[in-house]
Amino acid sequence: MCLACCCCCCCCFSAHGFGTVDQWPEFARCVSSQYPTLLHMNVGVFCMAVCSQNLSVVGVNIQLKVKMEAHAFGFNDVCTFESFQKVWKHYGYSGDLEEMRREQFARMKGMTYLDHAGTTLFPQSQIKGFSQDLAENVYGNPHSHNPSSRLTHDTVERVRYRILQHFNTCPEEYTVVFTSGSTAALKLVAESFPWRPADPTEPGSLFCYLTDNHTSVVGIRGVASQLGVPAIPVQLEEVEQTAQATSETNGAAREGNQTPHLFCYPAQSNFSGRKYPLCYVKGIQCGKLYPSTKKTGRWCVLLDAACLASCSLLDLQAHPADFVPISFYKIFGFPTGLGALLIRNDTAGILRKVYFGGGTASAYLAGQDYFVPKASVASRFEDGTISFLDIIALNHGFEALEGLTGGMNNIKLHTFGLARYTYILLSSLLHGNGLPVVQIYSDTTYDDPDAQGPIINFNVLDAKGEIIGYSQVDKLASLFNIQVRTGCFCNTGACQRHLGISDQAVKDNLQAGHECGDNVDLVNGQPTGSVRISFGYMSTFQDCQTFLKFVVDSFVQGPVRVDEERLASLRAGPPVGETAHRPPAPCCNGLPEAKMDTEGSGGVGKTPSDCVREERVPTAAAKALKSEDVSATLTNIFLYPIKSCAAVEVREWPLGQSGLLYDRSWMVVNVNGVCLSQKQEPRLCLIRPHVSLQRSELSVSAEGMDTISIPLEGGPGEQQTQQVCQSKVCGDRVQTLDCGEEVSAWLSEFLGKQCRLIRQRSQSRRDMRKGRLQGEQRASLSLVNEAPYLMINRASLQLVQDHIANRVDSGVCQQFSTEQLIDRFRANLVVSGAQPFEEDDWTRLMIGHTPFQVVGRCGRCQMIGIDQETGARSREPLQSLSACRDGKVTFGIYLLHQPSGQQSTLSVGFPIIPEVASAAADLTVHSNS
Repeated sequence: MCLACCCCCCCCFSAHGFGTVDQWPEFARCVSSQYPTLLHMNVGVFCMAVCSQNLSVVGVNIQLKVKMEAHAFGFNDVCTFESFQKVWKHYGYSGDLEEMRREQFARMKGMTYLDHAGTTLFPQSQIKGFSQDLAENVYGNPHSHNPSSRLTHDTVERVRYRILQHFNTCPEEYTVVFTSGSTAALKLVAESFPWRPADPTEPGSLFCYLTDNHTSVVGIRGVASQLGVPAIPVQLEEVEQTAQATSETNGAAREGNQTPHLFCYPAQSNFSGRKYPLCYVKGIQCGKLYPSTKKTGRWCVLLDAACLASCSLLDLQAHPADFVPISFYKIFGFPTGLGALLIRNDTAGILRKVYFGGGTASAYLAGQDYFVPKASVASRFEDGTISFLDIIALNHGFEALEGLTGGMNNIKLHTFGLARYTYILLSSLLHGNGLPVVQIYSDTTYDDPDAQGPIINFNVLDAKGEIIGYSQVDKLASLFNIQVRTGCFCNTGACQRHLGISDQAVKDNLQAGHECGDNVDLVNGQPTGSVRISFGYMSTFQDCQTFLKFVVDSFVQGPVRVDEERLASLRAGPPVGETAHRPPAPCCNGLPEAKMDTEGSGGVGKTPSDCVREERVPTAAAKALKSEDVSATLTNIFLYPIKSCAAVEVREWPLGQSGLLYDRSWMVVNVNGVCLSQKQEPRLCLIRPHVSLQRSELSVSAEGMDTISIPLEGGPGEQQTQQVCQSKVCGDRVQTLDCGEEVSAWLSEFLGKQCRLIRQRSQSRRDMRKGRLQGEQRASLSLVNEAPYLMINRASLQLVQDHIANRVDSGVCQQFSTEQLIDRFRANLVVSGAQPFEEDDWTRLMIGHTPFQVVGRCGRCQMIGIDQETGARSREPLQSLSACRDGKVTFGIYLLHQPSGQQSTLSVGFPIIPEVASAAADLTVHSNS
């Protein structure tokens, strides 16, 4: 800086009321925000430019101090409970919310649960009351007439009445038909509605639905279309723009035309939480609103209340929909597998049921086509014995909910307040360069609890404005026990509208390997889904705070900034009383361009639905192999005898039929036989197994525990399990042997929960999926997720380590040694390659004289964020891996041994000779754990 600039700087600095040197950064920020064009100037020019402004010293001083105060009003200042209380008074219930959370939901300790739109959680008092009820009463089959059966019948009828009471109606107006869930209720309507195809003499029925509907609603189209009934998707704008002042014309036409039509819409969108006007019910029924204005007949309305009923009241006396499907686990958390269809009695008579089951007949003949249904609507539609114990549990659900919260209106205001506060702070977050941190998909501004439910849908953006795939967000959230939902949420229509996905793009994405429910979050640079958080009645401000700080700590680049205008609106706050429903205005249009990430993602201990892989067909060029004289060396060999437990490093080890001998031959399961992984139980990494081939035993040790041993190949203490293991390994059923009580007691004591150790039966064969094999090739797997061997390259490891080091220098993360990173990536084989990620292009390789085939890249999950020495969680190295791979989270390749009969042992120091494809196929599969 020149002398003149220094003088100018000092004069400007002191003139504006900043007395000490340590106030210079604040001074610079204040002036640069006042004069944005000066932001990128050097310091001297910056100060000269400020001084050149024709403003009085006093005026500038005042403006700068105002700006300084505004900047001081930052994220940490507003992300406090005191700040929340200033803008929203409806928090909690009559008692202490934190105490209620501790007493009723102790199992949530250390967890931030934000998927209440998926299912809410049940309180301890509900289960206790239900258990006591079962212990004190005998409930018989309600189709019998003995005293225990009459008790069941009377109790079930009492529950029916209580459900109708909850929705402000009565048995004279509605009938409760129990189903296995909301989807079953919708299917019942689809199969019973009197669809009438058009013919030359009479007009036909129409099936119409808002495009923002759950898949199970749109699925009614399959039944209607098969009967020749047109299915018409409807946009919200079409409904509102065609509203008519009166319905006299249509009402008269309806008297002469009773053709039945069905219009379906959600009371609340499960995608965005938008609440649709309940006045549509009467508007459609009376012919005032499109599509009833275009087609005369009897218009019935199906109001999907599954999402709304979880946190809000539905008054069926004011809004008498003809059919209302509901799902009880979304309201109470328990029982699952139970829903209901509320049928308006005036409409029930038009339904036509074909199948008849036990309990539905007044009389029928087995030898003739003679059947007379029961008069009761519920009896006609409830085939077989209802789930009467689950229905009785609903009574305890109502008792608990009312006792803990005081009613649904309190729940609505409490959950909306949390959602609104989170929405404003989340939408206010800015990267250091001023670009937003998230893109929120909403049709409201969260200022009216009657127009918006407690759901926030968004995607995270990097500092370039490009979308970070939802799968990466989910993995990092899981690492810190934050439960969110990702994907399209079984609502393709809303997903397409908000994310700007065309019909053709949906078809193209399927061809590219993306299916509903998988982890392929970006295709051709565009998002396939988003992230959804939702609040429930036991949610607390701490849940909001934890989530917001997670977003800031994990994704904000540069010092976090906030949008001052949004924070001002946060301080102002909306009206908190009952407000009239008003049409919401869209607030998000379009999407930032996103980087391409077609790499899929995966992890350890996946459920069957999670273990979806992405595969691409190799091009002709990729199939043309050429031998490359690339040299590398095998530097480390690891086996993991117990899945998800600590590694055993060896210098030399024999190969078995399914990988390294005894690699992942055992796994720990919970009381229900479900596999435990480090994602649920990080302390598994502290369990250290050791295989002794000489003594033919597996020993298990951990700090503070005595060492325990079991035989490698079984013994008198083992008993074969009576059924196929239901935990499955990446969707595959596994035949197992139980390893006995002694080791199970040892594991249960160490982990603090009941669990058992099981071993894969030697007679049981688990085949690798055909999609990764060639021709008639077969491969046997142990308890790994995907493939027999996982290999990583030290050169690739070094690149990730360099990225981490850069972040360490910026003060945003910790440093890792090479050995620590090797531990976290949990590979079987570690090699010293020449170039980072050169292994991505390998198709085959020789390790010593043993040939291997490459069968895909390893998609990484949040488990690499677990310190294998302590069980502590961190965001690294997942964040740096994504950064250095342009959003991809693949690291390492899967190998399949190709038996040659020449060698059955691998040793450290063996040379690596790979074959490289000219254009390698891009195959991504998931980690083995």
